[in-house]
Amino acid sequence: MDIVIMIAQLIFGLSILVGLHEAGHMYAAKAFGMRVEKFSIGFPPKIFSKKIGETEYMIGAIPLGGFVKISGMIDESLDTEAMSKEPEPWEFRAKPAWQRLIVMLGGVIVNVITGIIIFIGLTFFYGDDYVSKSEMNKHGIYANEFGEKIGFKTGDKVININGEDFKNSATILSLNNMMDEGTYITIERNGVEKKVVFPAQFMDKYQEFAENNKGAGRAISPLTPFKIEKIQDGTPASEAGLKAGDRIVEINGKAVDYLNTLKEELRHNTEKEVSLVVLRDGQNKKLTAKLGEDPTLGFEYENLLNSTHIDYSFTESIPKGTKDAFGKLTEQAKAFKMMATGELDPMKNLGSFFTIGKVYGGTWIWQRFWFITGMLSMVLAFMNLLPIPALDGGHVVFLTYEIISGRPPSDKFLENSQKVGMVILLSLMVFVVGLDFFRTFIK
Repeated sequence: MDIVIMIAQLIFGLSILVGLHEAGHMYAAKAFGMRVEKFSIGFPPKIFSKKIGETEYMIGAIPLGGFVKISGMIDESLDTEAMSKEPEPWEFRAKPAWQRLIVMLGGVIVNVITGIIIFIGLTFFYGDDYVSKSEMNKHGIYANEFGEKIGFKTGDKVININGEDFKNSATILSLNNMMDEGTYITIERNGVEKKVVFPAQFMDKYQEFAENNKGAGRAISPLTPFKIEKIQDGTPASEAGLKAGDRIVEINGKAVDYLNTLKEELRHNTEKEVSLVVLRDGQNKKLTAKLGEDPTLGFEYENLLNSTHIDYSFTESIPKGTKDAFGKLTEQAKAFKMMATGELDPMKNLGSFFTIGKVYGGTWIWQRFWFITGMLSMVLAFMNLLPIPALDGGHVVFLTYEIISGRPPSDKFLENSQKVGMVILLSLMVFVVGLDFFRTFIK
């Protein structure tokens, strides 16, 4: 059932984003009097189609993309026969360059607007829940093996990040911070302040560590006191006899004060039996659990750190949601730059439909679904602006050249560029999908 929900979320999310992206091109074209021959969500073979006016609206059987066919435009259809005739007034090529530029930017603009609207909605309906700096520092941070290697120790208290104060504990490992060269965290240890500087290529190095240490979690995270809230059926927790309300106080003879230390011990004992001592109704009770390959017991927990909740009015949600949306765009741009310069390994960081499906997960949680969809909308906008022929960004480059120089590239040049761009995109798609498939199902 989990895989069905995962696939359903993937298809639904991508269909929304692709449909809106292509609608951005279509409505911009229609606004300037261009004829739109086809609008499709998904690729052929065709499942359903209906012609309304001059446009055939179609749903394709391959739900991982879409397209708009605008008359008189050199696109992936490579309809060179139509291009050999004199341009008609309703064709793309007959319109001024500035109108064609707006049409090509229409999909990107709609994706950006969609991402902003989604993040505004998330801010308005769900607000913010966070653990404050002062609450986190009551217990300090947990450092796993990699965290210790770069200079942290469990129990350290975080003073600032790059010399700046913060209020949200999640800030200590935000992607934007981790991708900035020279990031440092000032900690207090035994009453003495110390700077811990993240090493060059931190993301790559930690990713390699995480791949070799399944379930290792973040390099540093807030120490988290907890209690069991719900036992999942058919898991080591249910088979061991754990109950809601239990407090795990010991595992394999080691004291458990925090969820972090429990997870660490479980990680080192996959496919083994572990002995547990739980506090139940004021008394200690001994239990034994048999772990599988997954280093978890199988329970939901209540985080006993006091969290702060903030509700936002609609007017307050607009700047906050907009900032969050563009934050995702910034993360994507930084990651792409780091892959281009070799600071991030593309082999470890490029993903496709399999990775996106895993991110959506096997449980349908609307807040998470819209967060991921909003993030993907900003990613899609960024990727489509890359200056590669056959992508919107390639068309934008050629149209910008035409506007500046006053003369368009030849149809033959555009046709050959489209072919080269398609080869690049298809090759990249095959490579990334194949790599992602290998990482997901084989490695």
